[in-house]
Amino acid sequence: QVQLVESGGGLVQAGGSLRLSCAASERTFISTYVMAWFRQAPGAEREFVAAISSSGGSTNYADSVKGRFTISRDNAKNTVFLQINSLKPEDTAVYYCAARRNTVVATTRSAYPYWGQGTQVTVSS
Repeated sequence: QVQLVESGGGLVQAGGSLRLSCAASERTFISTYVMAWFRQAPGAEREFVAAISSSGGSTNYADSVKGRFTISRDNAKNTVFLQINSLKPEDTAVYYCAARRNTVVATTRSAYPYWGQGTQVTVSS
């Protein structure tokens, strides 16, 4: 069982930054997992944000966040990060970490069987 716990969300003004973290449980070694971030705004579908290969050598971003968001990982610490800069009110959402044991850096929700509980990001204008 893969257990993921997100942290780092909060209330921030537009233009600000946040760094989200996703820590895997001690029993899960994510070095062989593709990791991703998704987000879900109120009343909206959960959407892909960013993903990173198991080694960290390949990344994929949604067009809406390119240039502002950066996904990274530290396999030694069993943790994945999402650096969010130049925040906009439309970035307000619950941000979820997801994992899949595969080599393909997928962008669809159905490709990821393991999910965290999410962390709230609220951006005020």
